[in-house]
Amino acid sequence: MGTTTVNISAAQVKDLREKTGAPMMDCKQALTEAKGDMEQAVVILRKKGVSVAAKKATRVTSEGSVASYIHAGGKIGVLVEVNCESDFVARTEDFKELVHDIAMHIAASDPRYVRKEDVTPADFAREKEIFLSQAVASGKPPHIAEKMVAGKMEKFYEEVCLLEQPFIKDQTISIGQLIASKIGKLGENIAVRRFARFKVGDAGETIAITKPTEPKAE
Repeated sequence: MGTTTVNISAAQVKDLREKTGAPMMDCKQALTEAKGDMEQAVVILRKKGVSVAAKKATRVTSEGSVASYIHAGGKIGVLVEVNCESDFVARTEDFKELVHDIAMHIAASDPRYVRKEDVTPADFAREKEIFLSQAVASGKPPHIAEKMVAGKMEKFYEEVCLLEQPFIKDQTISIGQLIASKIGKLGENIAVRRFARFKVGDAGETIAITKPTEPKAE
């Protein structure tokens, strides 16, 4: 029995591009692979973006921009630095939109760290001890308790690490996946360097900084 060929229309390609921001050719290929299923094509493009991002993760990001976002009538303010590889990409609308969205997300979601690796040993130990005590107190055997702790630690990361948090404008993807999709589209490595979040009346502000493991430029 022959393989069924699905005709992909220009309108479908245009619709997928508007949804994802991916290049037209990538959209057509994804739709063809998904046999015209729009939702599956979106998943294919996201996976491709993550794959591209992984390949570019070690490339130097020495350009970029700093953006600010003020929320709630001036009660919450955010400064964030997002880096890329070239000044050309830093000046594109896609990159500027990404930086603005990240700043807005930080204002709304109040992360404490940029990524998992930035969680301090003290915070990690404290949270793990709390979760382990809860698991043991519930009467679970040790091997089950350890699995419960691992699951709760992943939830902890999702709550406090920027890259793990669900994007406020699209809860089906994380900030890390959002950045990966932009890396796939723009063709350069992109990394959140640091951010600061201020809220009127708080005793202190949230300041997070990450040091990407990148090779130095030759």
